Amino acid sequence: MPTAEALEQRIAELRAQVRRAAGSGDRSSARRLRAELRTAEAEWDATVLGTPEPAEPPRQSPAAVPVREHVHRSLNLLSVPAAPKLVLAVHEAFFSGELVAARLTSLRRDEERSFRAAPYSRPYYICAAMTTDLLAPARGLLAVSTWPLAQRMVGPLSPRADLLTAAIRLARHMTDHGNTPAGQRVLWQLAVSIPGATDGVAIDPDVVLAAAERELEVHRDDDTQQRAEAAERAARQLADPAAQLFGVRLAVADRRRNEA
Repeated sequence: MPTAEALEQRIAELRAQVRRAAGSGDRSSARRLRAELRTAEAEWDATVLGTPEPAEPPRQSPAAVPVREHVHRSLNLLSVPAAPKLVLAVHEAFFSGELVAARLTSLRRDEERSFRAAPYSRPYYICAAMTTDLLAPARGLLAVSTWPLAQRMVGPLSPRADLLTAAIRLARHMTDHGNTPAGQRVLWQLAVSIPGATDGVAIDPDVVLAAAERELEVHRDDDTQQRAEAAERAARQLADPAAQLFGVRLAVADRRRNEA
């Protein structure tokens, strides 16, 4: 192994050569010489300081992006109320960052507490979809507070209409941004119940898009009307802004429905 003095001389020579190469515009030579310089410096460290001890693995830093933001991105891609399981699948297929399923359990409840403590202090809230008949929170469905009230309503035809809409949105996204295996798995889960969307073996976003749009035409008008009527009733009956985002207790909803 070269002595420390020889390595120091070699390092000095290499530094001078790097400066000359960079000054003359010969970047290729400068990069090659810089790599040799790093090797010589590592050898000097090993000779003078000894072999370093293995570094401790870096501690995992907390997620840089809040859970609510991950959910917000997935819901906006779908554009319809969705269950946490679908939100999680869409996030894993189309977005980066870690989203733990357990964190979704209390998210809507936490968002409601935050809204009631300081209304409208955030640009958006992850809120509840609401049933068209009782104006109560639809079980297990998340929505975004900035969506129109009608978009957050769920009526008898809405589950099917929303599945078709979600399939259309994902198919268009995959056509525009790339068809990945993860995206195909999520789209398959939605498309398998759509007549003509798959051949049982492969899945094509364009085929899914056309099949979903055909069936959605059958349900769209009636579903849109039911949602619009419920949204108008909710705006009229629910004076509490929090109730318009997170729904009302069933007892209250029943009483108001009877009064209406």
